[in-house]
Amino acid sequence: MMVLNVGMSTDAGTFDHGRISADHHSKHELPGGLYLRRARTGDVKGIEALVAPLAEQRILLAKDTVTYFESLQEFWLVVDPQPDGSEILAGCGALHIIWSDLAEARTVASSPDYRGRGVGKAIIRQLLADAREIGVDRVFCLTFETGFFGSLGFEPIKGIPVSPEVYVELLHSTDEGVAEFLDLARVKPNTLGNSRMIKYL
Repeated sequence: MMVLNVGMSTDAGTFDHGRISADHHSKHELPGGLYLRRARTGDVKGIEALVAPLAEQRILLAKDTVTYFESLQEFWLVVDPQPDGSEILAGCGALHIIWSDLAEARTVASSPDYRGRGVGKAIIRQLLADAREIGVDRVFCLTFETGFFGSLGFEPIKGIPVSPEVYVELLHSTDEGVAEFLDLARVKPNTLGNSRMIKYL
């Protein structure tokens, strides 16, 4: 028998799962009145709208709506709460696990109206914290913003920084981010000329 959490009550009726879920999705205040929080299903349209102009400029790759829903739990958002209770989406980003020690920071975008307010840095720092928490020690990205990511400790990828055995396993993935990480010829037309960068945690 595997013991996961010594001391946890075995009576599910006395364990407040709802509170834990609520805490997981609570808002965390940032400087300047902005908040960092997990994405919810109602945020997908806003994420799509934020990414759309960047996709049109070929800075980010466009994704189907279903892809955003499928990966929703990977996303963190920075939002600006309004007096009427609504929120303006200032930025988003997701952490996608690729291997036991490797993840990708993807779909990182910020609204032009909030540039210079630390939105992107807040998101990347949270993604890196999540990566450490779940056991990942390398995070890569595909980006034009090499100065921004460089300021956060990312560096250009040289070659393919995985063992031959892991490389063979990763070839079985259908995820385009994995193919981009491996620098496969079939995805080069889709990488938009971005730089591959990586941070060692």
